[in-house]
Amino acid sequence: MSISLSSLIFLPIWINMAQMQQGGSNETEQTAALKDLLSRIDLDELMKKDEPPFDFPDTLEGFEYAFNEKGQLRHIKTGEPFVFNYREDLHRWNQKRYEALGEIITRYVYELLESDCNLKKISIPVDATESEPKSFIFMSEDALTNPQKLMVLIHGSGVVRAGQWARRLIINEDLDSGTQIPFIKRAMDEGYGVIVLNPNENYIEVEKQKMHKQSSSSDGTDEPAGKRERRDKVSKETKKRRDFYEKYRNPQKEKEMMQLFIRENGSPEEHAVYVWDHFIAQASAENVFFVAHSYGGLAFVELMIQREADVKSKVTAVALTDSVHNVWHQEAGKTIREWMRENCCNWVSSSEPLDTSVESMLPDCPRVSAGTDRHELTSWKSFPSIFKFFAEASEAKSSSQKPALTRRSHRIKHEEL
Repeated sequence: MSISLSSLIFLPIWINMAQMQQGGSNETEQTAALKDLLSRIDLDELMKKDEPPFDFPDTLEGFEYAFNEKGQLRHIKTGEPFVFNYREDLHRWNQKRYEALGEIITRYVYELLESDCNLKKISIPVDATESEPKSFIFMSEDALTNPQKLMVLIHGSGVVRAGQWARRLIINEDLDSGTQIPFIKRAMDEGYGVIVLNPNENYIEVEKQKMHKQSSSSDGTDEPAGKRERRDKVSKETKKRRDFYEKYRNPQKEKEMMQLFIRENGSPEEHAVYVWDHFIAQASAENVFFVAHSYGGLAFVELMIQREADVKSKVTAVALTDSVHNVWHQEAGKTIREWMRENCCNWVSSSEPLDTSVESMLPDCPRVSAGTDRHELTSWKSFPSIFKFFAEASEAKSSSQKPALTRRSHRIKHEEL
């Protein structure tokens, strides 16, 4: 089928080329039109199989997958893990299928946050009108009233949403490693209030209205009628061939969408500051703790730059997991860097055993191994150490001492530098 389609596309081109070689009329114009057409033709694409419709199920059951008792995604009939290359040589279709499953996973995790973790979904902005774009976060019942401890969770960038660390881990590994649910449950068991941020939910998408262009009228030039007719004929034939090719190459043109950004939450950094101002700053907790993964660490540093005094007065300790923050690029001042050295720890991807000190040229906070060299696994692998770090930080605050995991020897090296 693909060969016959290719032949249909190239046949008029070969004919026109033969005519030009014989000195056909309007050679320059036809040559330009053919070059334009040829520049749009991708032979590899033409040889691919016809692409099936992007018509995917909207439930896990529709995909014939379910999470087993271990939190692993498995095929209902075969028991096999998820297969990305479901159809050979159709990468775009497979990717769209993966993304459709990912959207279902996101909704599934939201449901778990409410049903299994007993969190409440809170709409933001808090004063949003009914018609404007909105986002949301999740909070425990006692998030703002717990007098002792509050834990704030911030994921990284990309497709992940509230409650997730990594979509890839949820699909290919399990819910424990890929979601924040183990952190939430343990935090609540240990008496923390919990707030789960949603820093990637920055806008809503709406379909663009289709604009019908009016065909242009005659420009009123003195161009001879015969020449104009020949030019129009070439133009129409070229457009016809181009449209035929485009329909084959990309038969499922996706709808054009436009983004409507959410007020005061148009970026992860804005979102972190907004949630701080309207929720965390109002919390009663004596000790506030942050767990921030990857870009979430950068968002926390930006929060500190904008709300330094408030953060210092409320936050007891910060656990970063393979954070991508940079105190130089973000222009964090000396007082912020000093506070981070005393109150933060970054569990980074490393092949060294968990909690092994890792050297860094940046003068911000201690870096220790997360016990894995996989970026997306750093939060899960450092899970027990993070809770130990928070317990020691809370103890040290009450006794006016610094927690052991900030490693005084490591700080001295930075101070000497």
